[in-house]
Parts: sequence; structure tokens; C-alpha cells
Amino acid sequence: MSVIGDHVQSADWKSEKHVPVIQVKGPAKKGEPFEVQLSIGEEIPHPHTTEHHIRYIQLFFKPEGEKFIVNLGTYQFEAHGESVDGPNEGSAKCEPRVTTTITLEKPGDLVALSYCNIHGLWDNAEKIELG
Repeated sequence: MSVIGDHVQSADWKSEKHVPVIQVKGPAKKGEPFEVQLSIGEEIPHPHTTEHHIRYIQLFFKPEGEKFIVNLGTYQFEAHGESVDGPNEGSAKCEPRVTTTITLEKPGDLVALSYCNIHGLWDNAEKIELG
């Protein structure tokens, strides 16, 4: 029997264009909101075409000392240049980048999962220490 973890790919985001990049903006303090920016293709651009694109990024939190992971959000990218005039002829494309605001009560790991319509699932994690 296979589990989803067997199908998730990981790599260094500086050498692979599919890995979600997690950037904490400002200090992360217990019980206070702070911003987290998620993106794909930070160092190596990912294509944004009708045929090859990032469909979504999900953000999770694994609190230190707890068993279960918390789903913080799913961010979908719906426009990829499709049009009645044909592929890549559309007037709008989504960039796979989002900023969200979260509040944490304990340290743990932020985990991001991204999905490329051609190359599947990719993940990355960032340890969060609260001040």
C-alpha cells in the first residue's frame, strides 16, 4: 500500500524550481500575528504556461510535541494564460506567490506543499522558534 508521502519530492529550493519557498517576514512571537510568504521559483523561475504551471501551494503547521499537523491554508492559482484564442493567449496569469498572516502559540515546523501539473507534489519545511 502506498501513502502520499511516498510521492512527494523534496530538494533545495535554490537548485530546483518546484520546491515551495517559505519566508517568515518579521519576528515570530507567541500569540502575535506575523506574515509568511510562500513562493515557487525563487532562484530558478518556474514556467507559467497553460501547459506547465503551479496549481496550488498549501501551508501546514506541525506544533512541537504534538502528533497532528494543522492545515493553515490552500492557495490556488487559477489563471495560466488559457483563452478561447488558444493556449497562452490569455490576458492574465497567476504568479505562484502568496503572503498570509498566521498566529502561533508554540514553536514547530511550517510545512509547504506545492503541486506542478507536470511534475507532481513538492515540499519544504521551516523551523519556527517563537520569541
